Amino acid sequence: MQKTYLAKKSDIKRAWYIIDAQDKILGRLAVQAARILRGKHRPQWTPNIDCGDNVVVINAAKVRVTGRKLTQKVYRRFSGYPGGLREVYLGDMLKKKPTEVIRLAVRRMLAQGPLGRDMFKKLRVYAQDKHPHAQVKPIAWEIK
Repeated sequence: MQKTYLAKKSDIKRAWYIIDAQDKILGRLAVQAARILRGKHRPQWTPNIDCGDNVVVINAAKVRVTGRKLTQKVYRRFSGYPGGLREVYLGDMLKKKPTEVIRLAVRRMLAQGPLGRDMFKKLRVYAQDKHPHAQVKPIAWEIK
């Protein structure tokens, strides 16, 4: 009888992947990054263990969106105080904080609990093509 393999924390060897966001569509890029962070690209994926890898996203300022999202998509946050609702359009956020756009897209695709927070800590996003992780020799991940 064949048994189901369940990974343990000690079995996981983490790799580093680099994704170039230049001229890539935001949602498709975020799906691939979340998939790597979750570990679903590995054959030994286990749903209750953080078996994902580290992801470095470069050129976040050059990401694309389709349709009229630059003028219609709104990011909202609420401070909890009266009049504390802040709204920022995607076009404005790409100019001011391009890394935050990708971070929010990936964060919202991960689990909303302790396991998701641990996965999200392995994401690094940079607005330009320079990053301080060259010494770990990240593997290039191509988005189709």
